Amino acid sequence: MAIEVRIHREFDDFKLDVQFQSESRRIGILGASGCGKSLTLKSIAGIERPETGKIESAGKVFFDSAKKIWMPPQERNVGYLFQNYALFPTMTVEKNIGIALRCGKKEKEKKVRDMIERFSLQGLEKKLPGQLSGGQQQRTALARIMIYEPDMILLDEPFSALDSYLKEQTQRECLELLQDYPGTVILVSHSRDEIYRFSEEVLVMDGGKAVIQKTVKELFEHPQKVAAAKLTGCKNIEEIVWKDGKHLYVPGWDMVIPAGMGNVGGAQAIGIRAHEFTTERTESDGELVFPVYKSEVKEDLFEYHVQFFTSERAKTPVVWKVSKKLWDVGEKGVPKRLHLRREHILFLERE
Repeated sequence: MAIEVRIHREFDDFKLDVQFQSESRRIGILGASGCGKSLTLKSIAGIERPETGKIESAGKVFFDSAKKIWMPPQERNVGYLFQNYALFPTMTVEKNIGIALRCGKKEKEKKVRDMIERFSLQGLEKKLPGQLSGGQQQRTALARIMIYEPDMILLDEPFSALDSYLKEQTQRECLELLQDYPGTVILVSHSRDEIYRFSEEVLVMDGGKAVIQKTVKELFEHPQKVAAAKLTGCKNIEEIVWKDGKHLYVPGWDMVIPAGMGNVGGAQAIGIRAHEFTTERTESDGELVFPVYKSEVKEDLFEYHVQFFTSERAKTPVVWKVSKKLWDVGEKGVPKRLHLRREHILFLERE
């Protein structure tokens, strides 16, 4: 189901100016807090109204400022899952699920029973939301959405309030429950892990704008933009300047890099993911060698985080993350140099 969004709205201290279109069934919107991603989602749902632009889904026009079209939220057939699930605290699970269903009593009871079974809520029908776990609350909220057979489901950071263990468990459950859903699902999140697990296509937002749109694998392998690289977890990002026609200089690391190391294009920065370094030569043409001049080590449960400078003149440390199984820094110490294959160098544009 194709979706097209072109919206503009201005506030005193913020401007939303987003354009994207997609035919993917699973779309992720990735961005930091305050970038406008939830505002974009609410505009699609009809909770917020843009000043100008157009929103169209599967040939149905939700909003078109030029033609003065505004479809009320209740007519869009869009399900919206809020961060806090928005369950009614004094209503039981079964009443929450069927709260606004307009049909006969017997038909309503059957539909609610079907949803309770589908979302594994048997035995919880008479429970109040406060008596449920986070995962059970989310399943109840999803059941309330799905009972209306929406054309589209919008998920507004649905896992943000959960602890790490429950978050992973609930994510798996949510993905399984939505696996057979034929409509479009859009997930808004600041978590790259959630976006990676869920999405076919990703829209990256920064400062109220759509920075880049790619398939999920393309985005993580070639983020292209500095903002996208940061949001996908790249720890090492530095400005670059041309030293001559054949070399680039990275002032922060005090390193010279041959221009032939990758598709430089119009890049203004370089990015290297912290886990891509190796302790031995890679036998790869044109690998980069990073000397370790001075380092600081922090230990996590399963890996080491090493910050090191490449020379006395370097101003910015390089971050290396390594699994304890691959290299035990506690026993072997920090190597005198680290190696990097050239295909792991990300050349990035600022805008």
